[in-house]
Amino acid sequence: MIETDIIIIGAGPVGLFTVFEAGLLKLRCHIIDVLPQPGGQLTEIYPKKPIYDIPGFPEVLAGELIDNLMDQIAPFKPGFTLGEKAVSINKQGDNFIVITESGTIHKAPNIAIAGGLGVFEPRKPPITNLSNFEGKGIDYIIKDPEKYRNKKVVIAGGGDSALDWTIFLKDIAESVTLVHRSGSFRGHLDSVQKVMYASEKGELRLMTYTEIANLSGGAKLEKVEVKIKDQEPEWIETDYYLPLFGLSPKLGPIADWGLNIDKNAIVVNTEDYSTNIPGIYAIGDINTYKGKLKLILCGFHEATLMVQSAFKRIYPNKNLVLKYTTVNGINGFD
Repeated sequence: MIETDIIIIGAGPVGLFTVFEAGLLKLRCHIIDVLPQPGGQLTEIYPKKPIYDIPGFPEVLAGELIDNLMDQIAPFKPGFTLGEKAVSINKQGDNFIVITESGTIHKAPNIAIAGGLGVFEPRKPPITNLSNFEGKGIDYIIKDPEKYRNKKVVIAGGGDSALDWTIFLKDIAESVTLVHRSGSFRGHLDSVQKVMYASEKGELRLMTYTEIANLSGGAKLEKVEVKIKDQEPEWIETDYYLPLFGLSPKLGPIADWGLNIDKNAIVVNTEDYSTNIPGIYAIGDINTYKGKLKLILCGFHEATLMVQSAFKRIYPNKNLVLKYTTVNGINGFD
């Protein structure tokens, strides 16, 4: 049995940063994740994707952010159970018992669920022959942008992922066309402005009120048909079609743990991001509350407040005094 102070379910950026904040309070952590390596979506889905809203980093690749977080938490020697899904939680006295699908048993007085979007799969566009070209020119997830160097690329979507990859790939690919069915975008305003400016300069092609209707090719994708509002359809030659419509999240086993759920997210108290079960917290994209923003930096804030509450549950009679790292430095565990 693995015993610790906080069991963290999810090894994404928020789960990893929790180790750091807990370590400052001399609390030990053990992380469980179904993926075989730390990093969550940032490592598994888009390690080369640039991120622009991490304080102190004008731009950092997702994989580099995870590497930095791993270096940051190394002094606190967290434990890892990787490649195993947490399937059950049971209360045992003042502690929780978390068991994985492989039978690994974990024990702690606090649980932090930082599972991101949970179990996820890409949202696919309703194109009849879509499956014919999956893995043959269609990618739902970008792991290595070098794959698209000097290639013709068509991206579809109106959110942050589509915008960010359009901005990034325009300097790598031979050509980039961004197709969006609306005239407005759901992503950050700064990213929208960058795409608009690049389009005006001729660095990419932006097609709004447009949808991909059909695909054509032999052993590999060769062309996509676009339907433009109030215009005749057009065929565009391309090497790759990237439908980036986000991920469809499912909570998986978490949905059966007795937590208050609202639209595939765990309801929390914003005082300390606790759930309806004392001792179980939810931080990052997996939680929901009024005004929730699904940003990594917001997850960092949630983790910071959560560990303060976890400390008080373990040491109810001990005064907790905030100590600045600028004064006390970082002292790991011996």
